[in-house]
Amino acid sequence: MKKRVLSAIIMVAIFVPFLIVGGKAFAVFMAILSVGGLYELIHVREDKKEFPYIVKLFAYMIVIFFTTRNINSITFEFNLDYRVMSLILFAFLSPIVFINNNKKYNLNDALFLVGAVLFIGLSFNLITIVRNFDITYIIYLLLITTITDTFALFTGMLVGKRKIAPLISPNKTLEGCLGGLIMGTFVATTFYMTLINPKTSLVLVILVTALFSVIGQVGDLIFSAIKRYYDKKDFSNLIPGHGGILDRFDSLIFVVLAFVLLMGLI
Repeated sequence: MKKRVLSAIIMVAIFVPFLIVGGKAFAVFMAILSVGGLYELIHVREDKKEFPYIVKLFAYMIVIFFTTRNINSITFEFNLDYRVMSLILFAFLSPIVFINNNKKYNLNDALFLVGAVLFIGLSFNLITIVRNFDITYIIYLLLITTITDTFALFTGMLVGKRKIAPLISPNKTLEGCLGGLIMGTFVATTFYMTLINPKTSLVLVILVTALFSVIGQVGDLIFSAIKRYYDKKDFSNLIPGHGGILDRFDSLIFVVLAFVLLMGLI
């Protein structure tokens, strides 16, 4: 537990300055994290079969492109550029022919990389755009995920009995999820009503915040399912006591995606 707390303090000390500064500095930081997240996703798959170096290079270059795309934007609109999509498909599908060895690289590998690059790149790009939109909103979303995760852990340790997904995440309990939901909703709602928009309907903010908390926990379980599929406990050992980048950003990624869909409500 001491290792986990110390790592959390170090993470906050690194993350907060970039969050405060925002702009290009935050976008570059997100690009670095996206590369790390993509590396972790590729690495867990490579335990079964290693990708050719050239396609991994393509993947890292493209995820940087997506993460830093429209870094000064404050609108949640993504204009799909078919030239970019064509480039991505060519980058990952063409090597199937040139490598000419299904055991080394095949269609499943190509589609995995297409999905991984789009998912990681667009998710971290959205985090940057939310920060550009208003720092208070990204803090609001961070409070939801952080408080939910923290109190879900402690509540589960203290009173957790009923397992909710033992095959995916053996330690998650219904009691822990409810504890995280209640505290995450309370703290984040208080922040929203105090510093973002006190005139918004309190009931509506509570409902939307609770929904985000649930979605964050579902996102955590989705990433846990990926790890279990590849027989991994964590995506990496980068952060002692916490795992890797994706272990820390799993909930936030899904909450940010949900926020973009529902931000018009609050």
